[in-house]
Amino acid sequence: MALLNIVKEGDETLRKICKPVREITPRVLTLLDDMKETLIDADGVGLAAPQVGILKRIVLVLNVETDEMYELINPEIVSREGEQNEMEGCLSVPGKWAYTSRPAKVTVKAMNRNGEEVTYSGEGLLARAFCHELDHLDGVLFTDNAVHVLTPEEVKEIME
Repeated sequence: MALLNIVKEGDETLRKICKPVREITPRVLTLLDDMKETLIDADGVGLAAPQVGILKRIVLVLNVETDEMYELINPEIVSREGEQNEMEGCLSVPGKWAYTSRPAKVTVKAMNRNGEEVTYSGEGLLARAFCHELDHLDGVLFTDNAVHVLTPEEVKEIME
């Protein structure tokens, strides 16, 4: 496994639409492993392939309540319920935080590393993370949908 470079805001890769994974190859499995190592090292909750410069529909999301890592290939949101307005950040947009409006609960369908269809539902932070990472696959950053981007002063006040 290897640590991958996380691309930052301004890199055009983050604004491109990712292509579906047609076949789970050894290269895809290596990417999943490397993304997991990178996400853990960065202490993040989610990571999408375009954040490491790969235009494939692959994301990882950590369920912080169970410490389970979800590997999602060609994910799609199949249901949404409610609404939440919470603060988000992004490994590709360091130092910037914003309040976003997301569904309170989502259900995601995808393939796992074995090519099996999997379905996960999440509320709160997990629902936000699913939405945030899937947005990356379509070239959307959390700041694009922000209800309010926090100033550095507001961030400092919240973090104290």
